[in-house]
Amino acid sequence: MSHPTDLKFKTLQFYSTASYPCSYLENREARSQVATPSHLIDTHTYTQLVAQGFRRSGLFTYRPNCDTCQACKPVRIDALNFKPTRTQHKAWNRHQGLRARNLPLLFNAEHFNLYRRYVSARHPGAGMDEDSQSQYTQFLLSSRVNSTLIEFRTPGGELRMVSLIDILDTGLSAVYTFFDPEVPGSLGTYGILWQLDRCKAMGLPWLYLGYWIEESRKMAYKSQFQPQQILQGGEWLSP
Repeated sequence: MSHPTDLKFKTLQFYSTASYPCSYLENREARSQVATPSHLIDTHTYTQLVAQGFRRSGLFTYRPNCDTCQACKPVRIDALNFKPTRTQHKAWNRHQGLRARNLPLLFNAEHFNLYRRYVSARHPGAGMDEDSQSQYTQFLLSSRVNSTLIEFRTPGGELRMVSLIDILDTGLSAVYTFFDPEVPGSLGTYGILWQLDRCKAMGLPWLYLGYWIEESRKMAYKSQFQPQQILQGGEWLSP
């Protein structure tokens, strides 16, 4: 990866965290490189950071900086040339009745309850299912870049899914999506397809999906969206 000092914004500072247990691979220690101060990271600056493999969690902007592991690979989908597979096309058609609405980053009790249900079903024991309202707010509703919440409801008004998206200079960044775990038909796949469709409508070439780890089954879905590029050695390359 390129070193942050190669960037034009040399007023930012970068430091490495202490090691901590990896959230994705068992018996691994992880470390992150953090960009600070957060108040200097606006949308334009964050776009450049994302291009070098950074992501954000709330106001915390980071990228993996592990001592002996490079399993986390930043991935982005070529939105303008994306073609859905037959399975993805079925998921798209199945949820076409959902109505999407842009919302500001404000706390909504209905969203929070859906989030709790989602993480309890999809990430049991990971600690996320114990998140308080303040933790949820810091994680999803704190941003200094151009961010929006997209909620998806049935025609009858039932909440099905919520996505947090950052709108960058070169694309959309899928920060986090949570949905009703009891609804069949690959809502998560539909959410990514919807964001790819928005990229095309906005003329933005890339949808950034965060990190992909080949050894992680939970991340296997990311490789199903093609064509895509992976950041390797500081360059975005096709796999």
